[in-house]
Amino acid sequence: MPLTQKFSYLFSISLGLSILVYLLRGFGIVTFLPGGILLGLIFLAISTFFIYSILITKR
Repeated sequence: MPLTQKFSYLFSISLGLSILVYLLRGFGIVTFLPGGILLGLIFLAISTFFIYSILITKR
């Protein structure tokens, strides 16, 4: 599996998870999770997007 494909999977999973956690916290279902976990997921999604876009342009 190429490195770009790994980063695209990691980006999509982290983005989907952060959206899911954000929505569940907004609806009041998952209120026990601290906000740091949500910020970490968002930071992971943004950083994997930047790494993925840099790897795509190096081709």
